[in-house]
Amino acid sequence: MRHRNVPAATLVVAMAALVSACAPASAPAAVADARATTSAQATTATSALPQVEVFKSPSCGCCSGWVDHLRQAGFPVRVHETDALEPLRKQLGIPYGKGSCHTAMVDGYVIEGHVPAADIQRLLAEHPNVRGLALPGMPAGSPGMEVPDGHVQAYTVERIEHDGSTRTWAVHGR
Repeated sequence: MRHRNVPAATLVVAMAALVSACAPASAPAAVADARATTSAQATTATSALPQVEVFKSPSCGCCSGWVDHLRQAGFPVRVHETDALEPLRKQLGIPYGKGSCHTAMVDGYVIEGHVPAADIQRLLAEHPNVRGLALPGMPAGSPGMEVPDGHVQAYTVERIEHDGSTRTWAVHGR
């Protein structure tokens, strides 16, 4: 019951086209990589997790921390560097005000921001009929935003409905 209206491969190609149209000249390699990737190619017949396609600014260090978090949780990750994230968010239907510093796709779902890997794994296991998940902003202590003293700011991961509304998916840092 995931994003059934649009196959994952179609979303990857659409993201690649959008990035191609809006990104600086250095983006063609990432676009070619994105076109070559589909959900079927990214998932093996075993219980391996599907590949996560991450679109991030080349200069963002916290995004790299989130990518490391996903890899440590067992997700294969492909990173596409671009400065054209806002048009991508709009194309994917991420509601205004729910953005963060990177956008990702996994198995037909959009993932916005520093969403914990466990929340993504739950999404993939439950397969709700939603657009995806968002963690607006960059809360301290969320994956990739860890602080030296270990403090975790309370934050809420939201599920994005197909109509653009959001509802609570998980609460962290209570």
